[in-house]
Amino acid sequence: MNYRTHYCGEVTEQANGEIVRVSGWVHRRRDHGGVIFIDLRDRSGLVQVVIDPDTEEAFANAEQVRNEYCLTIEGKVRPRPEGTTNANLTSGKIEILAKELTILSRSETPPFQLDDKDLSEEVRLRHRTIDLRRQTMQQNLILRSRVIASLRRYLDEHGFLDIETPMLTKATPEGARDYLVPSRTHAGKFFALPQSPQLFKQLLMMSGFDRYYQVVRCFRDEDLRADRQPEFTQLDIEASFIDEQTLMDLMERMMRGVFKDHLDVSLDEPFPRMTYAEAMRRFASDKPDLRIPLELQDIDDLVADCDFNVFATPAKQDNGRVVALNIPQGGKLTRKEIDAYTQFVGRYGAKGLAYIKVNDLSQGVEGLQSPIVKFLGDKVALAIIARVQAQDGDLIFFGADKTSIVNDAIGALRVKIGHDLNLLTHEWAPLWVTDFPMFEFDEKTNRWYSMHHPFTQPNTEDLDELDQNPAKVNSRAYDMVLNGTEIGGGSIRIHRQEMQQRVFKSLGIDADEAQEKFGFLLNALKYGCPPHGGIAFGLDRLIMLMAKASSIRDVMAFPKTQTAYCLLTDAPAEVSEEQLRELHIRRRQIQPIE
Repeated sequence: MNYRTHYCGEVTEQANGEIVRVSGWVHRRRDHGGVIFIDLRDRSGLVQVVIDPDTEEAFANAEQVRNEYCLTIEGKVRPRPEGTTNANLTSGKIEILAKELTILSRSETPPFQLDDKDLSEEVRLRHRTIDLRRQTMQQNLILRSRVIASLRRYLDEHGFLDIETPMLTKATPEGARDYLVPSRTHAGKFFALPQSPQLFKQLLMMSGFDRYYQVVRCFRDEDLRADRQPEFTQLDIEASFIDEQTLMDLMERMMRGVFKDHLDVSLDEPFPRMTYAEAMRRFASDKPDLRIPLELQDIDDLVADCDFNVFATPAKQDNGRVVALNIPQGGKLTRKEIDAYTQFVGRYGAKGLAYIKVNDLSQGVEGLQSPIVKFLGDKVALAIIARVQAQDGDLIFFGADKTSIVNDAIGALRVKIGHDLNLLTHEWAPLWVTDFPMFEFDEKTNRWYSMHHPFTQPNTEDLDELDQNPAKVNSRAYDMVLNGTEIGGGSIRIHRQEMQQRVFKSLGIDADEAQEKFGFLLNALKYGCPPHGGIAFGLDRLIMLMAKASSIRDVMAFPKTQTAYCLLTDAPAEVSEEQLRELHIRRRQIQPIE
């Protein structure tokens, strides 16, 4: 049987007078005084079908039809009567007068209506096959498919080869917990699902393939949130004989093309570039949202000698920071709203949120409203007003604590206020952030860690600098940021064995441990490794932004919940004792810690 000649949404006035056959689901059925109307739906959209009593068999079948029945309908395309066209549909100027109607399968009453906008995510994920029939979800996944096809096409045209890397590999430290897979044939040993193909793509460069890409599934057993999943998809890219400028230009052109082709959006050319240090200084974030015209101002020098110890103490500390964030016309915020923002920054470890309302600058400090002005003193208060260039009606928020807490709290506050007060100045704001620190220090473990990963090239050829001044060494890393979300991150890699060994040493990885964990990489580096670098794009995040969805779960076909659970299939699930024995695994009761 030929189920269709056209998709539903593709039947337009060009087909007037033609006999067509369409298949899909009943979106809506209406009985108007003996004439039955059916809105038939497939992934392309809707088409209106009319069944009149003259076609007895089709009409009898249509009387049985209910929402979500699956049908095939054959009929003649005709213009809709005057005044009944629907400008919101591509098929809105025509309808199909049915001659045949075949019920392919019946449907029970679905758990929810597809146009219900108040569904809980739990209900949606439990009944995902129904949820995926909704127009928004269909559009999101169609967009995803077409964007990925465009990305592949661009990379193919620029000499990149699509090469697959292993899913079962060796656990390596890359910042998150691995998902482990027990081996049946090697008792007591485990594979790890890859957090990324990082080392394999570097090995491909050493093997002479020059330009590689892969749309690849990756796995990280980490705490989840709106833009994270235990399994996710990234566009992984690597190239040999390349520097940052060339690679970033290539990726920028690719992204501009995707946005132009699929959203008719012209992104900046070129993308703005900003060092990590500047981004943290101005926006307290390494992925600043440049649509928000608010910037932080450091005031450590102004408050270090004041009598307000809440400000003065962190201002004098090497790991402290005091900043001011001026909100133009923020004085209209109520005390209740300010209290809500105080609670908000508390989530990031801030102990409070000091503020000054600028009521009337012509009155000097008398025109300032705040409980902290008397502690700052007139001179300091007015100096702060001058530095942030406050005007009458403005509101200044302050952050004062350890640098990490101030950055997290006030950086997040800047974004929240920008959205709450509708301060966004434009729709799309791409950005490259460069010159990241090579290492970051963890006070809990009292050791240095790689900010990106230990295979990133430092920006110095002086190996001694890695040990003597690790805090001052930057890396040749770069992130692509869009609207405050990191959508891609990469770097130029280490291509000399002695440099790689020295970086491992700086991270506290001795020669034996390095050989055990990364021996295959170190051995490959012995045999003429080319300079190389790459980047990986989080496709779920990218599509989420392009689709203007609030979560990556809305652009993935079958996502997990925030507890890494699949409500549709009830996974993870128990397995039999026989399966466990084959894998040399025995369950053990863990005693709770008292």
